[in-house]
Amino acid sequence: MSDELSKLPPQVQERLMRLQQLQQTLQTIMQQKQQVDMEAAEIDQTLTELGKIADDSVIYKAAGSLLIKSEKTKVNADLTERKDLLATRQTVLARQEERMRTQLKDLQTQLQADLSPASSPPPA
Repeated sequence: MSDELSKLPPQVQERLMRLQQLQQTLQTIMQQKQQVDMEAAEIDQTLTELGKIADDSVIYKAAGSLLIKSEKTKVNADLTERKDLLATRQTVLARQEERMRTQLKDLQTQLQADLSPASSPPPA
């Protein structure tokens, strides 16, 4: 395969390498997006459960490997703030994903145009 790759023009080789880089970047963005989505869902579930308990209930908040006694209003405010930050991060990641997909599509189109004459048989 690398022997075939070395026969391609340098411009096409660069485009192929760029395509691989974009695919890796897109994969990383999608993984980050999935992690953010999971954390946001966990916070939503926690806020729902928090809403079911009385305001004067004893609540413990995780801080590393410790559980620290905290007030419901403070925990609720912290979680809501984190949820807002995650929503912003989700928006940014969605834009990055869209941009990467567009760049990938454009590059694939260029590569198909570059490779189609090379893959067709020579005229007889």
